[in-house]
Amino acid sequence: MRDNMDEIPSGGIGIKVLGKIADELTYTRTYDSRNCLFLMKHYQPQDSTQVSGVKRPIDVLNKWFQKQRDTESEVSSNQPLQKISLTSNSDIKAVDKVLSWVDQLEHLPIPEPVFHQWRLATIEGFTNAVRHAHKDLPLATPIELEITVFPERLEIKIWDCGKPFDLEAKLQGELAETSPFTWNELGFTLR
Repeated sequence: MRDNMDEIPSGGIGIKVLGKIADELTYTRTYDSRNCLFLMKHYQPQDSTQVSGVKRPIDVLNKWFQKQRDTESEVSSNQPLQKISLTSNSDIKAVDKVLSWVDQLEHLPIPEPVFHQWRLATIEGFTNAVRHAHKDLPLATPIELEITVFPERLEIKIWDCGKPFDLEAKLQGELAETSPFTWNELGFTLR
């Protein structure tokens, strides 16, 4: 990894990557004069009852009983499976720390491709905060990250202390002109 963040190529690639991964992407100013990048990704939970492509009968019964218990107890899909937080300084060298932090979620029933995309989205969001939002701020300026895993979706919030920018205008204007993707190919929703 390069030590000097100015040597790392940019050109809006990070935003495009986030747009390809996320189902919802926002960047808003918060009441405490920070900015919050929010990404959400829906997924289908992994089915642990598959063994060599065939479901075992006992697992099918266990899954049916679990669904009954879930229905009876009215388990909501809005109840998180796990929520983790991290505060880091604005140093590009903290990427390893951020990756290790994300990896503690690996045991959850998140499909492997989605998990790897989420790792990439987290790193893109973090490095964008370091390289752009905190470019002229001291290394000690904090970047806060929070990931919440729900039964069928992932959410990440990344707070920075930089100057805000209009994400939608950036995507529709400057990046749209230089993007190898069309607006529809980006395939995500701005809200």
